[in-house]
Amino acid sequence: MAETNQALAARLVQARQAIMREVGKVIIGQDEVVEQILIAFFARGHSLMVGVPGLGKTLLVKTLAAALDLKANRIQFTPDLMPADITGSDILEENQTTGRREFRFSPGPIFTNLLLADEINRTPPKTQAALLEAMQEHQITVSGTSYALPQPFMVMATQNPIELEGTYPLPEAQLDRFMFCIAVGYPDAANESRILLETTRDARPDVRKCLDGSALLELQAVVRQIPVSEHVAQYAAALVRATRPDCPEAPDFVGKWVRWGAGTRAGQYLLLAAKTYVVLAGRHTVSCADIRRHALPVLRHRIFRNFSAASDGITTDEIVKRVLAAVKEPSY
Repeated sequence: MAETNQALAARLVQARQAIMREVGKVIIGQDEVVEQILIAFFARGHSLMVGVPGLGKTLLVKTLAAALDLKANRIQFTPDLMPADITGSDILEENQTTGRREFRFSPGPIFTNLLLADEINRTPPKTQAALLEAMQEHQITVSGTSYALPQPFMVMATQNPIELEGTYPLPEAQLDRFMFCIAVGYPDAANESRILLETTRDARPDVRKCLDGSALLELQAVVRQIPVSEHVAQYAAALVRATRPDCPEAPDFVGKWVRWGAGTRAGQYLLLAAKTYVVLAGRHTVSCADIRRHALPVLRHRIFRNFSAASDGITTDEIVKRVLAAVKEPSY
């Protein structure tokens, strides 16, 4: 790694520590969730957070935006939300100079750095699809004209796994755009007591800025410079291929329980997640263990169970864990 990149990588380690410290002032007992979000963010990916209400998912996004000095917008997804409510639309207005009527584009809330798509599965697929181009190309197209989104740009969506009435399951193409599907669980007993004490008094922690937008873009570029050996890339590919029931390498239980497996983008995100993790940890070499560490958040929303798995009570997390146990590291 070049000397300049080594200095940026060291700065990234310091930035991670500072961000974790500042976010930890507000978000208690969710260090693993915060770390996964930071990994996705520095890898230029998007995150889908799945958890019951009241665990601080919305507060986490606002706190992260404050620590990174980024603009954040929140969209509450509802059944009557329209695509134009997200992207913006052309407005017909009169030109004060010429007196002629002309269209002017009015940007929607998607023109931000951190977009919180709250309860994304409560809006129909037509509106969910308004995010597809933005998440992949970092631009939106309205009336044939493309508009670039501010950089850096990240979508953080939330989803309630319990209440299914009045919801619209995310299409496979939409799910595949999310780098991570992060399971947000309950805090442990000690942290829950601390949360109760901290949130029931009239005191707001002061979250200091750790980075700005231009510095973030530099640090995001460093992640892509980390080399990965052929051995590690083959292991990531083997894991992804083992989730596909029509592949000869797939274990027997995959053919029994899986309808569709993960695509190639899953392998890309496994490598990017491992690269980002090692840089944030102050290392420069990616191992197969780093790939395994991020298999669950990368693969759990890219494996689609069949009726047999659902009737047997087999979750996608259990399938991923069995795949990890079945697939061995390739020989050097």
